[in-house]
Amino acid sequence: METSTVSSYISRRRAKDKSFDEAFVSESERLEVAVALRTLRETEGLTQRQLAEKVEKPQSTIARIENGNMNVTFKTMNDIAKAFDKVIEVNLNGTFNCMKHVSRIMLKQRSEHIINMSSVSGVMGNAGQVNYCASKAGIIGMTKSLARELGSRGITVNAIAPGFIETEMTDVLSEDVKENLLGSIPLKRMGQTKDIAETVAFLASDKAAYITGQTISVDGGMGM
Repeated sequence: METSTVSSYISRRRAKDKSFDEAFVSESERLEVAVALRTLRETEGLTQRQLAEKVEKPQSTIARIENGNMNVTFKTMNDIAKAFDKVIEVNLNGTFNCMKHVSRIMLKQRSEHIINMSSVSGVMGNAGQVNYCASKAGIIGMTKSLARELGSRGITVNAIAPGFIETEMTDVLSEDVKENLLGSIPLKRMGQTKDIAETVAFLASDKAAYITGQTISVDGGMGM
């Protein structure tokens, strides 16, 4: 149907039915929300089920919104928005607040170490994890900035960027997914939690006294 024909149809309906405007606006709003939610979900690389779990809503609710079959309340959309913002709040804002408070104590001691936890995703990015990657890249930027601010007081500030480490999170991955991951790691294996722990111990020791503002990648070569 051509645009002019659609416009004529709308004009005729408006002339005949005074309630048409309200119904038309309501339908337009549902479709606008449907497109916005689907775009957000696809940008994050999530399925409807994954998004539903992330925002703690039934999958049927996500499907109905994306199909334009549901009048969405402000609370529902606000809950969805908050779920995505929470990644930034926890990873980025949480790290900033921790650094802010511990640095006050460390300034009096004039010899301490701040070690932040970033991620290989913050170094090289990862499709479908825009908010997560941004939060972890932000930690690297904060690490470098604070290292410059506190260096003259004898305080070192560094970050660690882990790759894929064997934890409860990776245990749930299917064998096919794990095989694909290993294909992107030059050492052809996942890391162990002790690899991260030993790097933390090194950065907190006198052996790393002249290292500051750096991000140490513990990723089996994945981020090269």
